[in-house]
Amino acid sequence: MTYAHSFHIPVMGIGFTIDSPLKVAHLGIDSVISLVDDILLEKLRKMYCGKFDLPYQEISDKMEDFRAKRITSYLDMVNGLAQTKFEEFKHSTTETANDIKSYFTMLPDSSTFKQEFYQRTQEAFHLKEIATWVKDHMPMGSIDVNIMTKVDKENYVKKVKLSSEYNDAHAALRGFANSKLESSVVLSAGMNPRLYAYMEQFNDFYPDANGKLKKKIVLKVSDYRSALIQGKFLAKKGLWVSEYRIESGLNCGGHAFATDGYLMGPILQQFKENREELVQSVFEVLAGALKNKDRHVPKRPLPLLLSAQGGVGTSEEHDFLMEKYSVDSVGWGSAFLLVPEATTVDKATLDQLVKAEEDDLYLSNTSPLGIPFHSLKGNTKDKEKAKRIADGKPGSPCPKKFVALNKDIKEKGLCTASRQYQAAKLKQLEAQGLSKSEFEYQYNKITEKSCTCVGLGTAALLAYNLDTKVEGDGVSICPGPNMAYFSKITSLKDMIDHVYGRANVISRINRPNMFIKELQIYLEYYKEQIDEFNRDRTEKRRKQLITFASNLLEGISYYEELFVTDEEQLQPSPTCMAVQLHGSRIIVNTLLRSLEIVEKLRPNCISQPQ
Repeated sequence: MTYAHSFHIPVMGIGFTIDSPLKVAHLGIDSVISLVDDILLEKLRKMYCGKFDLPYQEISDKMEDFRAKRITSYLDMVNGLAQTKFEEFKHSTTETANDIKSYFTMLPDSSTFKQEFYQRTQEAFHLKEIATWVKDHMPMGSIDVNIMTKVDKENYVKKVKLSSEYNDAHAALRGFANSKLESSVVLSAGMNPRLYAYMEQFNDFYPDANGKLKKKIVLKVSDYRSALIQGKFLAKKGLWVSEYRIESGLNCGGHAFATDGYLMGPILQQFKENREELVQSVFEVLAGALKNKDRHVPKRPLPLLLSAQGGVGTSEEHDFLMEKYSVDSVGWGSAFLLVPEATTVDKATLDQLVKAEEDDLYLSNTSPLGIPFHSLKGNTKDKEKAKRIADGKPGSPCPKKFVALNKDIKEKGLCTASRQYQAAKLKQLEAQGLSKSEFEYQYNKITEKSCTCVGLGTAALLAYNLDTKVEGDGVSICPGPNMAYFSKITSLKDMIDHVYGRANVISRINRPNMFIKELQIYLEYYKEQIDEFNRDRTEKRRKQLITFASNLLEGISYYEELFVTDEEQLQPSPTCMAVQLHGSRIIVNTLLRSLEIVEKLRPNCISQPQ
């Protein structure tokens, strides 16, 4: 398999990578477009059609299946523009020997394309022949898309609920499936059996007679068990997972899907050790399903890639993941928010990101999805929220309703950040006669939700001076904790050089190793979970928290051994990390003992499982 780079740019928010392929695909860099907001996609399609003098016909929300059609049209436009830019880049790159040399200097030594090039130049070097070979074989970056599987709102026409194929995630999948792209859909946010079953309807997800897939499936996962379960579930439908994208449960940007205390290092080790088993066991299921469907059955397993992402910030960490765990690609997310040549962020938010330090980046409960969400203090969307609360009108307008999924109040569903939902919940709260402290606690839990489905896309509109009358000017931004160590606007060339160790864009010297940083975040998260337990104690929850601690301790033991056997490859010094691990072990054991004391001294306060 030929590839140019050993890193990819993951999806970030809704708008931050909305047009990244137009900026980086010609360089062979893979990136991912979010398909949450078809309204935003339509606005950008109109803008780009005007910019490049392409025909544009509006797809209004009065048209049948408008969401899927908007997505298909946007993706086809991006594909066409990216292909044109790629052809122009190939021509300019191969005009002279220096141009060719400059291009290959950008690539890592691990690049299969670079290795093939040097092998050819060693055999013979005729500029015309080499230039032709480069043009014919230069890989373009993949234009991938992301679908959050649980953001699958049901839709209505005149109070009549449409069939499930018109749900938001289903329509997004159809939009991608009907596009001209030959790329991957990255499925995140867990398993959606109905959506997975819907994928069976599209031929592009099945292998042809040569075993080729026009459209591939990538699963974003945070543990091996989930990967195996989902992989086999899809295989039973004749669908192959081409890549498992392993992301840290907490040391990431955007929504954080915490594991039960399983840390990234041990998870990657499990994938490495079980990779062949994963391939073979899933392929056996796939072959049987394809045979039953009377489709072509490949003679051997299809290619399977493993990638890792979450908190990577140095070339040493990048190389360590590649070499130690045999991953095929490493995801670099938050750092690229400071690269305008690669992502789309408005100037005011860029300025905030540049100044952000550790305390400015926190794991919040602001997401209406009820999932922990990384956020930046002082973002303008949260300022809007705070003002509404101060004015006695908590909750946001809900113009797009992409996460109007809660049915506690209304059958059609409401967003928990919406004004309508919060007003109803606060009215119920006032009727409960709670103590002042308990009322304030519950009040804050209701009103802390923020309108992220609008806020995460607004930056793109502001960056391109597009109309924000419906959305407002408030921006939500969701960088990971790693953002604290990147503190300047950076060129794409400099960031690529940083990834590969040819330059350093981090000025701070106290950045912790990515594994240590994840452990620290898990310790804070664990403390918060114990605080929640102390408000509402149950035996089931106590046992879960004890298991959580046990898994953390196993992870710490794994790292203690890892940092001894691989000390030459790890930064900063393994001695420093050993001290940090020892301190973390003490914290976990202290918290664990507090749970055991609860059982021994206060058994009556614990309700028994039903």
